[in-house]
Amino acid sequence: MPSTPRYKRILLKLSGEALQGKGYGIDPEVLNTIATEIAAVTEFGTEVGVVIGGGNILRGVSVAAGGMDRAGADHMGMLATVINALAMQDALERIGVPARVLSAIPMQGICETYIQRRAVHHLANRQVVLFAAGTGNPYFTTDTAAALRALEVHAEVLLKATKVDGVYDRDPAKFPDARRYERLDYVEVLARGLQVMDGAAIALCREHGLPVVVFDMLGRGNIRKVVSGESLGTIVGPVEPR
Repeated sequence: MPSTPRYKRILLKLSGEALQGKGYGIDPEVLNTIATEIAAVTEFGTEVGVVIGGGNILRGVSVAAGGMDRAGADHMGMLATVINALAMQDALERIGVPARVLSAIPMQGICETYIQRRAVHHLANRQVVLFAAGTGNPYFTTDTAAALRALEVHAEVLLKATKVDGVYDRDPAKFPDARRYERLDYVEVLARGLQVMDGAAIALCREHGLPVVVFDMLGRGNIRKVVSGESLGTIVGPVEPR
């Protein structure tokens, strides 16, 4: 493994479900494992921003499907992401990694309010920044929030952590012959309807040339491997010159 990272600053997107283990809510063991993986990346010299979803606690779209007003349901989902971010902050600090939670919704006394310059300042000072409450607006997913925050803090890559080892042409759990892509263009992802991130997030990354690496979060050391430049998962990015 290289002695220096390929990326100086990254934005890691985690689903809320990644924290729940086999049950509901937050599994302390899973939380601590992910915190340890993030710590290894910071020790490598890479600055880390993190966006965590809230699906392990509440998903706004699902609640809205039951009849609740969508805006209200999404605000509840944003609060779930704050809970997850605070839990991750605690897990990181317990192993000696300084971390800050910045929320798009002001929550005085609980965490800091998101300000772009403040986030960049914390990252430059080697603190893990946990972006909470999505974009602060309903109808936008945490995927879109991750793309937006990555661009705002000048991250070099957006890492999308999943439970599979990349992007496939169809569900590998149902189809043993499913093919994994090593590299995809943004247009291919949108045209084929591949489940990488939502369309708004991919379009935003495409507009600004921000690469996305989709990889398996469950593999030990995988975040550091991606940061070091190892070929892992699927890269979604601009068309490479022939």
